[in-house]
Amino acid sequence: MESRFKRKPLLARPFIATRVALLGLAAALRHEVPFRMEVAAAVVLIPLAFFLGTNGIERALLIGSVLLVLVVELVNSAIETTVDRISLEEHVLAGRAKDVSSAAVLMAIASAAAVWGLVLLT
Repeated sequence: MESRFKRKPLLARPFIATRVALLGLAAALRHEVPFRMEVAAAVVLIPLAFFLGTNGIERALLIGSVLLVLVVELVNSAIETTVDRISLEEHVLAGRAKDVSSAAVLMAIASAAAVWGLVLLT
């Protein structure tokens, strides 16, 4: 089965994609507590990056590392939601998928912490 959006006019697709993406962000904010916590941290850290970074590269690294955490958390939420949609039964592979996607979030947070630490300490 093909997506109903593929039949839309070519010029309408970017607007449809933007609307769907905003709906996804709204859903994540509404249903995902970890995403809300990370957004709250981003609201503090991103403006702070403009003051703490001494040049454009440092600011980009600081902001990019925070945004990466949000991106990975969105992917983690999508994986967990998909696994739950398939079945709520305990299964070793479902658990592994959720654990691995959570580990990806942890790695993104560790990476952001390393970037912030290195930029601020040098």
